[in-house]
Amino acid sequence: MELGDGGFCPAYNARFATDCDSQVIIGVDVVCIGSDMGQLAPMVEQVQKHCECTPDEWLVNGGYTKHEQIDAVSDKTTVYAPVPEAKKTKKAKTDGDDKADKTIDKHAPKAIDRAAIAEWRARMATEEAKAIYKLRASVAECVNAQARNCRLVLLPVRGRAKVKCVALWFVLAHNFIRMGKLAPQLLGIGTGASAMPAITG
Repeated sequence: MELGDGGFCPAYNARFATDCDSQVIIGVDVVCIGSDMGQLAPMVEQVQKHCECTPDEWLVNGGYTKHEQIDAVSDKTTVYAPVPEAKKTKKAKTDGDDKADKTIDKHAPKAIDRAAIAEWRARMATEEAKAIYKLRASVAECVNAQARNCRLVLLPVRGRAKVKCVALWFVLAHNFIRMGKLAPQLLGIGTGASAMPAITG
């Protein structure tokens, strides 16, 4: 897989879709592409297939903000993702090292924007959207950190199918732990004379 520095190495990009309220993982996929561009619509479709519904809102990082992807899911959900800064023209870049043109309002719709893209730009300019998007860090990054803590970094298997199996094992374990915290009665925790103590925290 090509990495951010332009080099290649045997690696995989594991992606998780997580419910904000419960931190239950509801979607998982493994791809051989270093970038998240082009991966939003497939994950939305996967969650819709498994859960028979689509969350009203999706909070995604800046890597998912490919216009075609936002447009593709606009009739199914509302996307919250940071709008990238406008890039300087090639001529302007020769005057300095800064690649972003701060004089352009990145939230203002462009002439070439489709309706869904213009709405996304305008939405992310509001304080409400900024407050909603802050929830992503406490959910997605928490799950990613737990994956690393479970040593889901260096894997003893090769091939995308096997790597996805490892990712699914992590998802099962993670969701089982979440069930113990959200609905301990379903696991028999805290009930009966010899029951385990309820999990808190």
